[in-house]
Amino acid sequence: MGRILALDYGSKRTGIAVTDEMQIIASGLTTVETPGLLKFLEQYFATEKVDAVLIGKPVQMNNQPSESAAEIEKFVAKFEKAFPGRKVERVDERFTSKIAFQSMIDSGMKKKQRQNKALIDEISATIMLQDYLSRN
Repeated sequence: MGRILALDYGSKRTGIAVTDEMQIIASGLTTVETPGLLKFLEQYFATEKVDAVLIGKPVQMNNQPSESAAEIEKFVAKFEKAFPGRKVERVDERFTSKIAFQSMIDSGMKKKQRQNKALIDEISATIMLQDYLSRN
C-alpha cells in the first residue's frame, strides 16, 4: 500500500501533507515554493510509493468556485500532464487555513510562530488529508 499525498495549493507556496504507508495517520511533510512544486513531486514520487494525490478544491459557502479555482485548475492540468495515470482526487478545502491557524493558537504557539505562512499551509494540507482519511 502506498501513501496518500495532499496539496494545499497556493500561488506562492503549497503546503504538503502525507499519510503513513498504512494510510492511517496524516502528517505535515513540508511547504514548497509553488514554482518548484512539480520538480519536488517528481523527486518525491521517485522515492516513495504514492497511491493518490489530493488537491484542494476551493469553494465558497454557496458551493461556487472561489477566486483561486481557475489557477488551481491550471495546475491540475499541468500535474496530470506531468504525471499521467497518477490518481488525483479533488477535496473541499474550505476553512482549512482558519482551522490551521486556530490549532496553532490552541497548541500554544507564540505570535511570531503563527505568522509563519508556510507552516499554516502545511497544517492546512494535513487537516485536509486527515479529514479525507476520516471520511473514507
